[in-house]
Amino acid sequence: MKKQLLILLFLTLGIHLGWSQNPVIRNQFSADPTARLFKGKIYLYPSHDIPTPATKPGRKDWFCMEDYHVFSSTNLTEWNDHGLITSQSKIPWVDSLSYSMWAPDCVEKGGKYYFFFPANLNPSLGKGFGVGVGIADRPEGPFAFEPKPIQGIHGIDPCVLLDKDGQAYIYWAGGGGLSMAKMKGNLTELASEPKVIDGLPKGFKEGPFAFEKDGKYYLTYPLVRHKTEELVYSVSDSPMGPFVYGGVIMDESPTACWTNHQSIVQYNRQWYLFYHHNDYSPKFDKNRSVRIDSLFFGKDGSIQKVVPTLRGVGLTPATAKIELDRYSALSPNGATICQLDSTNVFNGWKLKLDAPNAWVRYNAVDFGRKNQKKLEIRAVASRNSRLRLLIDSPTGLPIAEAILQPGTEMQLTETRVLQKIKGVHSILVQLEEGAVEIDWVRFKK
Repeated sequence: MKKQLLILLFLTLGIHLGWSQNPVIRNQFSADPTARLFKGKIYLYPSHDIPTPATKPGRKDWFCMEDYHVFSSTNLTEWNDHGLITSQSKIPWVDSLSYSMWAPDCVEKGGKYYFFFPANLNPSLGKGFGVGVGIADRPEGPFAFEPKPIQGIHGIDPCVLLDKDGQAYIYWAGGGGLSMAKMKGNLTELASEPKVIDGLPKGFKEGPFAFEKDGKYYLTYPLVRHKTEELVYSVSDSPMGPFVYGGVIMDESPTACWTNHQSIVQYNRQWYLFYHHNDYSPKFDKNRSVRIDSLFFGKDGSIQKVVPTLRGVGLTPATAKIELDRYSALSPNGATICQLDSTNVFNGWKLKLDAPNAWVRYNAVDFGRKNQKKLEIRAVASRNSRLRLLIDSPTGLPIAEAILQPGTEMQLTETRVLQKIKGVHSILVQLEEGAVEIDWVRFKK
């Protein structure tokens, strides 16, 4: 209810909300997402999981990450892949066979963009991880990389906080704990000795992400207290601490995905949590994908727990492909989700309805100000089938009915819209008879 009221408030104020269906990067595996707001756009700097190549030495059941891409969006759903930032073969100090380019970050200072990333050291330089820096004139690059890693940092998952006074602080993980230091104005050197951050909960910790809100400094991080990582946070009055534990942002994965990794950003007056899950690889949790969900604060500044969704955030235009498998709610019987194509996971999923009155709910569909006259459905029916679409409200206003003929492949079915509908509504799709598999639905003028 609170989320719906916020959507209506944003519409009243004329604020554009992006819509999204999780996961948001759909052409490759992506993990450890750092989201930053630059020049009115959200830029996303994730790590890049790849299937383990035969040439990779060592374990075949582990993370495999050899490069970085950068993405941008103005609406949180349509993401532009700006291509490769760099790879393990292009940085001299990086072990070119390590496949360990883990969680990165990027910040802007003085019109320059600084990209921070961890990687295994070239064996000639020693063991363990270093953190490198690339500098560019634009958020997407091209980046010119420093010839050596930052001296004094031995760890992974760097995060840089630029405070309001211009002072930069860098946080990283290593040895099961989190550390930090001040940075010099050039953002390529430390200005203080590394300091272990005390007072955090017991358990394995990595992936720090720090931000400031209303004079409070939030340090967020994945924490393993049991079997998999939950997302938690601590709070301080200073970027240097001491930090006091605040609570859980997101519970452990319900499907036993071992890792999670987060960033938190405000965009168009709404806060968002970027994180990852193994949506495209349910049987192998080392191939992950980026998700987004809305995040809210309590009046006391506490972070309210985020429940992960398939639906994602914001509004979906009625004229866009409404992928019902990214649902808001699903009937307990006769409704299931499965992959469209088991040979290509990035083709996404489909919704199966195969019992009378089985249904799916999809919230926050924006019909706009002009009436939509037709409904298009991409689906396949195993026998003569009938679908009914309703406005999900106490009145249950019918939108359309569709008859689907049996077939063996997905095909388009078009039917007329029964009512004049404007504004933002949740829709309910219900199976009246038969059995269908639905890829998407959309409305047309």
